[in-house]
Amino acid sequence: MSASTNRLDWVDAAKGLSIILVVMMHSAYGVGEDLNGTGILHYVIGWATPFRMPEFFLISGLFLSQVIARPWGLFADRRIVHYLYFYALWAVLQIVFKVGLGTGDAGAAAGQMLAAIVEPYGVLWFIYMLAVYSLAAKLLYTLKVPHWAAFAGAAALQIFPVDTGIYTLDHFAAYFVYFYAGYAFAALVFRVVAWAQRNAMLAGFGLLGFSVLLGLLVFGGDSELHPRGITMGYAALPVLHLALGFAGSLAVCVAAGLLVRLPLMGWLRWLGEHSIVVYLSFSIPMAASRTIILKTGLVTDTSTVSIIVMAVALVSPLILYWLIQRTGWGRFLFERPSWAHLPGTPGSRSAARQAAIQPAE
Repeated sequence: MSASTNRLDWVDAAKGLSIILVVMMHSAYGVGEDLNGTGILHYVIGWATPFRMPEFFLISGLFLSQVIARPWGLFADRRIVHYLYFYALWAVLQIVFKVGLGTGDAGAAAGQMLAAIVEPYGVLWFIYMLAVYSLAAKLLYTLKVPHWAAFAGAAALQIFPVDTGIYTLDHFAAYFVYFYAGYAFAALVFRVVAWAQRNAMLAGFGLLGFSVLLGLLVFGGDSELHPRGITMGYAALPVLHLALGFAGSLAVCVAAGLLVRLPLMGWLRWLGEHSIVVYLSFSIPMAASRTIILKTGLVTDTSTVSIIVMAVALVSPLILYWLIQRTGWGRFLFERPSWAHLPGTPGSRSAARQAAIQPAE
């Protein structure tokens, strides 16, 4: 296996760990709210709270340096329009399913669709914010802002709580620093993972030690577990919170680097490679399975219901993807069609026509 291939393998595995944590959180919190209780997944996701979203955004920024120097049109098509297409499509689908069909109130559904243009909708907020973060990083690059200055500014926004009530601004302040760090310090992340793969035992002990320390910081002090979240203890302290976000993100990368070396772990890499499929579509089967299970009343234990709902939410999108690949129907759900590309960019209709009229050589 080449170094570049190996590097891609662990990045995909890290994405796999990321999507598992995201689905776990929403499954546990949804069930916890309905049953007014907490279960084992609440403790797992509570422990992961300092790095759960930071690592997602840091990993998303790792390969930004490969495209950020492109002309604005090419960059926007790959890093902004790409995310906005899937966000808009799935926001409409989810609103129609949850509000239109769920309540029969077409007016409310239309209102939420309009609101989703400026305020990220539901669990899709992270797709929306990836487009925003990419735009911000490109602007900083165009203005030739030094990495240290951009990083310091982003860190300050995270350290000093920003609570405007405007979802986009608040989430930009909370997480942009991690996305930018993935872009600016990608080489360092790759070196750390490469070292961990050469020194697996030391890296394993390091991960174990960090896990214990993180648990003490999260659950120590005045922490409190809630059906829909956790009030962290010492880990909530501003500067420490930022540091744990970075340390946890790096730990996920290291863990992924070690896991891909183990036999029978190809599924994790594959899951990460197709993580966009799960990110976009897990919420509908998650909500449906939770509702069905709770209405039957056959299972009422918070831990058990949370695990079942999580499993359904992870597997259902992959079944849908398999059906689409087999039948060819519905590819637009996970593959951007030519009309959704900016004119003249790879994949667009105009680019396809241009290629078609090129003379044979």
